[in-house]
Amino acid sequence: MKTLSILGSTGSIGESTLDVAARFPEKFRVVALAAAGANPSRLAAQVAQTGARLVAVADAGRAAVLEPLLASDVEVCWGAEGLVRAAEVAEVDLVVSAIVGAAGLVPTYAALVAGKDVALANKESLVVGGELVLRAARDSGARLLPVDSEHSALFQVLDGRDSEQVRRLILTASGGPFRGRQRAELAGVSVEQTLDHPNWAMGPKITVDSATLMNKGLEVIEAYWLFGLPASTIEVTVHPQSVVHSMVEFVDGAVLAQLGVPDMRGPISYALNYPKRLPMPDLGLKLWELEGLTFEPPDRKAFPCLDLAFRALELGGTAPAVLSGANEVAVAAFLDRQLSFLQIPELVAAALEALPVTPLDTVHTALEADLTARRFARDWVGAQGRGD
Repeated sequence: MKTLSILGSTGSIGESTLDVAARFPEKFRVVALAAAGANPSRLAAQVAQTGARLVAVADAGRAAVLEPLLASDVEVCWGAEGLVRAAEVAEVDLVVSAIVGAAGLVPTYAALVAGKDVALANKESLVVGGELVLRAARDSGARLLPVDSEHSALFQVLDGRDSEQVRRLILTASGGPFRGRQRAELAGVSVEQTLDHPNWAMGPKITVDSATLMNKGLEVIEAYWLFGLPASTIEVTVHPQSVVHSMVEFVDGAVLAQLGVPDMRGPISYALNYPKRLPMPDLGLKLWELEGLTFEPPDRKAFPCLDLAFRALELGGTAPAVLSGANEVAVAAFLDRQLSFLQIPELVAAALEALPVTPLDTVHTALEADLTARRFARDWVGAQGRGD
């Protein structure tokens, strides 16, 4: 039996992970849960459902609300230290890292240093601290298993193949709710329109990132670290049906693709039980029901976040951390109706232009770059509000 710690248990990935684990009680046991901003009653229900013995929350206040809802033998911890505690529990075999944003870096890194395999759904861990995360996995011998549907697809297609045989990694993007719109048509789009994703049910931050194509940009950076191929080999194509999750083109021109229904339980189940697959009969793809599979190039003028991510990867060092931190603040400001949709890439571009790039030598360096970007972004948002 494999024991699990689920970081971000009340988010969409966490809920789907719990669903998969519950289907196979003979294979998986949940030992620890962590949820930063969770509804206490929902988290308490998850503890009761799974029998988890340790729970981590954002702060002491949330811990005080949660503790009376739990059995007396459940350990409750909080803050960054609590997340690390949940990631390092001795009896855990696999940590599912599904916390949103750069907050996922420290517990992901801690899990790998402790020798825990990590099923990675928190792309910012690699965006902000790529080389540090990979070094931690290499030094401890822990495995880094991708959960993002695109990276899981590439992982499945490559399946140990020689990287020298690869010509291109092709990430697919749904195009989000605004696919086909010109830049001028995006000026007045609302928060509600942006959160209305045509294919996937996700949290608000990642849904906005999908609409701006920043999500795909972050995935480019993640793919760079996961698969060790030059950035020039990584491409993005818009595929509105979200059936082909990604493709690999080999040097002889052959293209192998991984297909599946747009349901995160597929890649989650693959990561949980790797290298063996789990029977998931309700996720069968009925090819005869598909009206067609189409592909088109992304509109980089209307959605400049994709090129901003490539630029950050080119700059290297702390630049991707700046990109990620500035974007998180920009998205939060958009959701709070402080910025327009088109101001999101404007803010991120300004941060990349203004802030220095330094070597990424420690986790502290990565977090400082993220923090500096957030301060810059908050000042930028404030200046917009003042009309500076």
